[in-house]
Amino acid sequence: MHISLDGFAAGPNGELDWISYDEELKKYAEGIVSTVGSPLYGRVTYQLMESYWPTVLNNPAATQHEIAHARWLENVEKIVFSKSLAKVEWNNTRLIKDSIVEEVSKLKQQPGKDLVIFGSPGLAHSFMELDLIDEYQLTLNPVLLGSGIPIFRKIESRSDLRLLEAKILNSGVVGLHYETKRSQ
Repeated sequence: MHISLDGFAAGPNGELDWISYDEELKKYAEGIVSTVGSPLYGRVTYQLMESYWPTVLNNPAATQHEIAHARWLENVEKIVFSKSLAKVEWNNTRLIKDSIVEEVSKLKQQPGKDLVIFGSPGLAHSFMELDLIDEYQLTLNPVLLGSGIPIFRKIESRSDLRLLEAKILNSGVVGLHYETKRSQ
């Protein structure tokens, strides 16, 4: 998840134009994506992704990177958590509406690569409240937004973390990878 220095995942209206996205960050993000077995989305992010990425495959102006990512998204199993969606129609997408703790526990027991929340700060908030997050991978951007959608909210108890990696990019972005101490 991208994060501003003052802790926001997006601007007040969902803006992401503040992310210092350049070639180096793209390569760093590709490294994270290579560890993903299934991306996890909340409703809002899922609907944004589902409305955009399938169109990239037929867009003659799309870059090779965009086409490769669109193909990956088309083929990977995507998991959407939503109480309000009645169904999901994007290829290889599964909808989970309830029993979140039990469903995530089952997913974690399956062999394969990592489950990763992409964007979806609302889903991240829910998972934090349910103590379902084992690791945090954040790209800390050198910007103060002042307001927006926070990454961390309603944190009611302490959660100790252990730094696994910190990578400073030329743009000033810092890639941070933490694990929860309970997951060690």
